[in-house]
Amino acid sequence: MFKKILIANRGEIACRVIKTARKMGIQTVAIYSDADRQALHVQMADEAIHIGPPPANQSYIVIDKVMAAIKESGAEAVHPGYGFLSENPKFAQALEAAGVAFVGPPVKAIEAMGDKITSKKIAQEAGVSTVPGYMGLIEDAEEAVKISNQIGYPVMIKASAGGGGKGMRIAWNDTEAREGFQSSKNEAANSFGDDRIFIEKFVTQPRHIEIQVLCDAHGNGIYLGERECSIQRRNQKVVEEAPSPFLDEATRKAMGEQAVALAKAVGYASAGTVEFIVDGQKNFYFLEMNTRLQVEHPVTELITGVDLVEQMIRVANGEPLTMTQDDVKLTGWAIENRLYAEDPYRNFLPSIGRLIRYRPPEEMASGPLLVNGKWQGEAPEGGHAVRNDTGVYEGGEISMYYDPMIAKLCTWAPTRAEAIEHMRNALDGFELEGIGHNLPFLSAVMDHPKFVSGDMTTAFIAEEYPEGFDGVDLPVEALRKIAASAAAMYRVAEIRRTRISGRMDNHERKVGEDWVVSLQGESFPVTVKADQGGSSVAFEDGAVLRVASGWTPGDQLAEIDVDGGKLVLKVGKISGGFRLRTRGADLKVHVRTPRAAELAALMPEKLPPDTSKLLLCPMPGLIVKVNVEVGDEVQEGQPLCTVEAMKMENILRAEKKAIVSKINAAAGDSLAVDDVIMEFE
Repeated sequence: MFKKILIANRGEIACRVIKTARKMGIQTVAIYSDADRQALHVQMADEAIHIGPPPANQSYIVIDKVMAAIKESGAEAVHPGYGFLSENPKFAQALEAAGVAFVGPPVKAIEAMGDKITSKKIAQEAGVSTVPGYMGLIEDAEEAVKISNQIGYPVMIKASAGGGGKGMRIAWNDTEAREGFQSSKNEAANSFGDDRIFIEKFVTQPRHIEIQVLCDAHGNGIYLGERECSIQRRNQKVVEEAPSPFLDEATRKAMGEQAVALAKAVGYASAGTVEFIVDGQKNFYFLEMNTRLQVEHPVTELITGVDLVEQMIRVANGEPLTMTQDDVKLTGWAIENRLYAEDPYRNFLPSIGRLIRYRPPEEMASGPLLVNGKWQGEAPEGGHAVRNDTGVYEGGEISMYYDPMIAKLCTWAPTRAEAIEHMRNALDGFELEGIGHNLPFLSAVMDHPKFVSGDMTTAFIAEEYPEGFDGVDLPVEALRKIAASAAAMYRVAEIRRTRISGRMDNHERKVGEDWVVSLQGESFPVTVKADQGGSSVAFEDGAVLRVASGWTPGDQLAEIDVDGGKLVLKVGKISGGFRLRTRGADLKVHVRTPRAAELAALMPEKLPPDTSKLLLCPMPGLIVKVNVEVGDEVQEGQPLCTVEAMKMENILRAEKKAIVSKINAAAGDSLAVDDVIMEFE
């Protein structure tokens, strides 16, 4: 077995590989850019080597720099993670020439299947049903428009070397095809060092389901079930689960066998993923093969007990698989939520900054579920697991230079409904402050009826949140539970305040029992009667909720028992109450005396400032292009400028007809969120 492995990646996937290598007794080497000098993967590895400036095209994807680090460290093998150089055949060739093992497939397999154009041709020759498209290289935007018309709109413009949603655009007309081609080409060049583009028909109402395959160099190959990845935004997966709630056993078997046959046809050896589009009648169409470890691999590990990173390392070491297809058993259900540094209240635009608070839920497995990484027998009733793959820590910074992923939160349980419920509680208990993030949105998805029923397609987010995400309006029954909890918590805080003030005598009588709790436009007059076991909170209609909690003032997380049910609240202090966040809702909760509530109702509402004549930078980023000049008349929807952040280009457009009166930024400028780019009259 290898004694030392270099990880040619960063962030959570580098940390993930380090964990398995450590378990196997293998030393690890991290590489890092200037921006990652204090990163978690650098701290976790046995040694670390600096490779250049922050931009990936000057550090992590520069093959010569990575090869120099390998030589300096004396590593015998390299795990590429995903993204960066993971599907670059030139990197695999360089390793082979240097006598260093690549923890991935052979060079020929990468060349055949890692390139999406070539892989589609091979799939067609093998008789695999593929989505209609143009497999040749496209020279310019006008050719892209011509091809798009031949295929028929809508079309998907994709980077040949792409992945993770980078370099992908959907075009519904000539204008979008022209713009999408150039943006995809730019993103592909910046993210992968390869700007080749191809176009295929965009299949409406599809499901995105992928098969995990595992092959060795001795001709053995198996599939480890499927992953449902239909909930996507901008073609980037957000929620994944295994197995799929849609497939039946016959379809799973057919897709799995086809995936393995395709892998064997190109001499594949390692872990890989074959992606399919599946329609409502369970017809499936080959999309592409990812010749690397997938971001969402943890859900497969959780339902099979197979450590995919370990298997990749063993295959790279020349070992045959020790399991057959009959040994693969799918146990229970696993769900993964991708936590991104993206602000859902600002159309999911990237957010950067320091993590002033980062407290994930505790990783755990209740009951005798895992033994040496494998599930043993039937899971006990009520057993579950929580897993959090991350590459950040409290006090660390989220950089503008890399993918905005913060963590991958996973839950496992015997049934899908139980896995969802454990995920809801895990999301509510995830403490994250300092940056914008998508935790509220993920919570909303977990409660959405379509997701709960399993009735979703890749259009889920576009259809269910067409105007973006503005938070969650909780039903009245949920508001009553939160109101009861807030009243009980406020009473505890008031008692403490009374004691601190020095009025120790008869403090119970100084804190009243009658309160009015206001939240989400609702007001609930309540009476709180406390005892040693908790509080009984009575509402005007006679209903009484029993509230018990160990929360004390200053705690930023409250786990509360409300009439036997669990309620998890993230708690912040505001004047006269709390900021409470739960189940995707962000609530300002005021707890007042009846008289104070009467007076508060008379106060005028504060209006936000008028920014309608300003174009504000929606995220920290780099101005790539300014499309207009002072004095220009712009029309609604017209491109004004392009901002690049976290490897994604964002075109900012005019919201209405106006005349440009002032431009405050130029191409190459780095801007902070809400900086004024231009002004209108």
